[in-house]
Amino acid sequence: MLLAIETSCDETGVALFNLEGRLVHSLLYSQVALHSPFGGIVPELASRKQLEVLHPLVKKLLAEAEATPKDLKVISATLGPGLIGSLLVGVTYAKTLSLTLGIPFIGVDHLSAHVFSIFLEKKVKFPFLGLLVSGGHTALFLVYDFDRLELLGHTRDDAAGEAFDKVAKLLGLPYPGGPAISKLAEKGDPDYYELPRPLLTSQDFDFSFSGLKTFVLHLVKREGGGLKVEDLCAGFERAVCEVLVEKTVKAVKKLGIPRVVVAGGVAANKRLRELFQKRAAEEGFTVYFPSPELCTDNAVMVGFLAFKKWERKEFTPLSAECYARAKYRLRASNRAP
Repeated sequence: MLLAIETSCDETGVALFNLEGRLVHSLLYSQVALHSPFGGIVPELASRKQLEVLHPLVKKLLAEAEATPKDLKVISATLGPGLIGSLLVGVTYAKTLSLTLGIPFIGVDHLSAHVFSIFLEKKVKFPFLGLLVSGGHTALFLVYDFDRLELLGHTRDDAAGEAFDKVAKLLGLPYPGGPAISKLAEKGDPDYYELPRPLLTSQDFDFSFSGLKTFVLHLVKREGGGLKVEDLCAGFERAVCEVLVEKTVKAVKKLGIPRVVVAGGVAANKRLRELFQKRAAEEGFTVYFPSPELCTDNAVMVGFLAFKKWERKEFTPLSAECYARAKYRLRASNRAP
């Protein structure tokens, strides 16, 4: 069996796959309640809790799958990017098991795992465009194969999910901010406040959401007690979603690739899905979304990509180090002149 571990941020995920690539069992330990009082993730708390829960979670996973450590033939873990303390917890645990059991170790890139999570439910023809939108990352990829992704553009500052969390905190809404804002947005008028669409008309495929967040901050200060929270949430949500959709549509037209995969935590957003489906119908391309439970961080997506690497015998040396930042190179031809 293949054991997969995900500890790139605050979640702790474990999953078991058989050596035919089928999921056997998975578990996820959430830290939302732990970080909610702070309005965001506290890295030190996250890694300490993962250090506490990871081993019991693996033991529980094996017990519920009626398996033992002797059944493991390969072990994988998220190598990066992410919070370095959290990554170290999962990778150190995986490497220790690799040494103890004498089995190969496979390090998995977190962003790639998100992009390919769609293959757990349906096949998508290569090449395709992969839009990753999460709390820590917003990036657009040209995906040729399971081991070949080319970065077209990325966020220059805040990620989309990060912007949702920060705006929610400004408004006194609970963490995580995305679901809280979306719930209020359903009751609001997205046209009441005129919000900017950062980098919407730029010639590259980069994103920026820090300015939009700052605009909301000044709006909150200006409106004071007269602020219409539902309308602001609706306008903010639509502004973010329109930028994500239109930037991706621009790439579809420029590169002539009629297939788009949208992954990551923000991919579960109802408004984003609706706007993408509408634009896909208008422009003649197909858009794919993983199920909501596969959008957030989980070990199932890590295990799937690790299995693909195992098929090619792409093992990771135990000397490999965790990395906090993404390692993809930006496609030079997509930079603005």
